[in-house]
Amino acid sequence: MAKKAMIAMSGGVDSSVAAYLMQKAGYDCVGVTMKLFDINDTCKNREKACSAGENEKDAKSVADRLGIPYKVIDLQEDFEKEVIDPFVNAYLCGMTPNPCVECNRRLKFRRLYDKGRELGCDLIVTGHYARVTEDAEGFHLLKGRDPGKDQSYVLYALTPEQLSHTCFPLGDYSKEEIRRIAAEQGFINADRPESQDICFIPDGDYRAFIETRTGKACGPGDFVNTRGEVVGTHKGYYAYTIGQRRGLGISAPAPYYVTEILPEENIVRLGSNEDLFHSDLIADGFNWIEKVEPDEPVRARIRYHQKETEARASILEDGRVAVHFLSPVRAITAGQSVVLYKDDHVAGGGTIVSVG
Repeated sequence: MAKKAMIAMSGGVDSSVAAYLMQKAGYDCVGVTMKLFDINDTCKNREKACSAGENEKDAKSVADRLGIPYKVIDLQEDFEKEVIDPFVNAYLCGMTPNPCVECNRRLKFRRLYDKGRELGCDLIVTGHYARVTEDAEGFHLLKGRDPGKDQSYVLYALTPEQLSHTCFPLGDYSKEEIRRIAAEQGFINADRPESQDICFIPDGDYRAFIETRTGKACGPGDFVNTRGEVVGTHKGYYAYTIGQRRGLGISAPAPYYVTEILPEENIVRLGSNEDLFHSDLIADGFNWIEKVEPDEPVRARIRYHQKETEARASILEDGRVAVHFLSPVRAITAGQSVVLYKDDHVAGGGTIVSVG
């Protein structure tokens, strides 16, 4: 009897081809779309809201073409509590969160898999460009073979147990190959462009989203330079992130960059590009997939698709992890993730809480 696989179908080309590849490999597939939020409640740009509303229709079109069952599973309450609320709270604390990490950790590979178990599924399958392998030491998470599409960074929070019932069939493919397969199969979304925005804020207006969500605004505050001088007025501290240059609205002889956010004082500190480079950070909520010795060389990434840097990691007495970069890296940002790699293997990762 064929094993049963639940395909998380977003309506995009990647998850559609993932469904096709699993069916071709002999799995009994069921397509599932997670209903996470009402886009009309989170986005003022109705044009983008309408295009986002095509997801379920496109996913069902592909499922019907493949002849597999298709379901929509309502996870809106979980998404509100476990992704949106922490996202808003992080910005209010002066951090820059990565909601995709939490969505993968808590919804796709936990809540959705639990639903899959109810349907008798053995595996949860997504269209991520990454790989899962197994050997005598257990399950491992590896980068996708296409370096331009590798998505292992946003998957670091998966535990070995979660990896044991996860499959990423696109891990050995390039994006061009996936689009070609989709076109050959006549999928409606073969040429659909990729979204670069957070799914629940497709218009990219984080400040408006946060203020609508909380029902209040912190109001304007001071831009302050490294000498403590007020050099301008900002729109509200949570509208900015570390390393930002554009959109500051300040005319100065040399470019200013956001170097620090002080939420309690509603101050955004500005400095030079050189002020953004640091060699140390501390991360919390660390998930280890593979063991790393204190002096073992690793490579670390602090942003999605950012170049990895040689580093060393050590576990502190309180369980947090200190990461030291052998050469300074730019714009380490609290709220983002630091992910450690050993060659193509993800060793682990956590949320950056302080920079030194």
